[in-house]
Amino acid sequence: MNIIGKFFISTITTSLAVLLAAYILPGVEVNDPMTAIVVAILLGLLNTFVKPILVLLTIPITIVTLGLFLLVINVLIIMWVDDIVAGFHLSGWLIALAFSFIVSIIGSVIERVIGRPKEEAD
Repeated sequence: MNIIGKFFISTITTSLAVLLAAYILPGVEVNDPMTAIVVAILLGLLNTFVKPILVLLTIPITIVTLGLFLLVINVLIIMWVDDIVAGFHLSGWLIALAFSFIVSIIGSVIERVIGRPKEEAD
């Protein structure tokens, strides 16, 4: 499967996870499925391009906190998406942390259920 297909599947999976997390968590609001798709795309882009830079810049504090600072980075990225996307709202830091866990777990379960396409041999 090519990179566009993988991106599409990942975006749809994350969108479903965002919608389910909004349904489960009382402090998360997602106006409609299109908003969930925008949130999924933006989360994917920020996690791909911005998160590695933040992780690299915060290595000393991450080491001192035994890796727990990575949770802070996840929350910061999710709160940033909250600021950017109209129709997506989180009520606070703890809700953003819970949202991060729930989206990750639900996304993993969905990918496990639908199955990941196997890499094609060269």
